[in-house]
Amino acid sequence: MTLQDIQVTGKKDTRSGFGDGMTELGRTNPNVVALTADLAGSLKLNQFIKENPDRFIQCGIAEANMIGIAAGLTIGGKIPFTTTFANFSTGRVYDQIRQSVAYSGKNVKICASHAGLTLGEDGATHQILEDIGMMKMLPGMTVIVPCDYAQTKAATLAIAEFEGPVYLRFGRPVWPIFTEGMPFEIGKAQVFNEGTDVSIFACGHMVWHAIEAARQLQEKGHSVEVVNVHTIKPLDEKTILASLAKTRCAVTVEEHNILGGLGESIARTAALNLPTPIEFVGTNDTFGESGTPTQLLEKYGLGVSHIVAAAEKAMARK
Repeated sequence: MTLQDIQVTGKKDTRSGFGDGMTELGRTNPNVVALTADLAGSLKLNQFIKENPDRFIQCGIAEANMIGIAAGLTIGGKIPFTTTFANFSTGRVYDQIRQSVAYSGKNVKICASHAGLTLGEDGATHQILEDIGMMKMLPGMTVIVPCDYAQTKAATLAIAEFEGPVYLRFGRPVWPIFTEGMPFEIGKAQVFNEGTDVSIFACGHMVWHAIEAARQLQEKGHSVEVVNVHTIKPLDEKTILASLAKTRCAVTVEEHNILGGLGESIARTAALNLPTPIEFVGTNDTFGESGTPTQLLEKYGLGVSHIVAAAEKAMARK
């Protein structure tokens, strides 16, 4: 695949990809149960609820109870999908996730919307930027951050077939759709463009920014490899190391604190196997604030120009 092969087929929020995935699961998998903490509309569950009222549990603003109920449902063979905003899905209920889900390996799917800076105007209290780190540190927890509507829908379908606890992170803003029809496999990164000068590893909304940055870098004469690392854990170390072996430098891009997220996982892999200059694009040990998604991404250093600059810096360090 090359950058020229990547075509935008529309624009839609990733949370709608989750909602449409849930609607499909409601029709095809009788064991899937949806739970929410008073946010069914925001998580796009209305069609699932309409078609499967007996497989929907409204827990109210009681996220800890929701996690406990979900853990209990798995004992009876159900596949519970818990839904709320990402900061409530993790920070508010970390103890319940650790003890009732991760420790006992329960087959709970923790589905978290409105993550990162692109939540926008709701501000710092809701823009969680630590959740990937929190979740990836839990033993046995699979962590997935899809990049667009189509991939979020595909990931939603995939985790229903996957046995074990999963954290699925997605967002609020309308975003380009560019993976329509592409295969999705948990734990398998996608190389969107092959290159030899620098590797750009990205997840979530930032994959599109990585693609746009790669196009600008190519216009400057650089050969850029773009890799969508949608599964943070388990990390596709084989694909990452194969890319680093070619380019010998990298940039990691994530809508998350650079402390504890995708970048640190890749840096650890490189340090243990192939020490490589790496630049990190993400929030730098800070909370967010209120603003539009575009304003916030630019202010906190996650714009396309910041990725271009980081790539040039990484190449200069080789």
